[in-house]
Amino acid sequence: MIEVDVRGFSCPIPVVKTKKAMEENPAETIGVLVESSVSRENVSRLARSRGYSVAVADVEDGFRLVLSPPVGQDAEGS
Repeated sequence: MIEVDVRGFSCPIPVVKTKKAMEENPAETIGVLVESSVSRENVSRLARSRGYSVAVADVEDGFRLVLSPPVGQDAEGS
């Protein structure tokens, strides 16, 4: 699993870093740590728009999102 820790950053940085991780690792599940509900919503929106499923858990210092790629996703992004 790819890990992206964007706690301490305000939008759009969490979305930009998550998008980069998605593009560089299209078939990988991505764990994202965010601090604010705004970042949680924005990253979730990005992931869902790309077909990822999103699971959210409350953690001590924010939220942990687990983004699972679409079924059948491969390195070419098909």
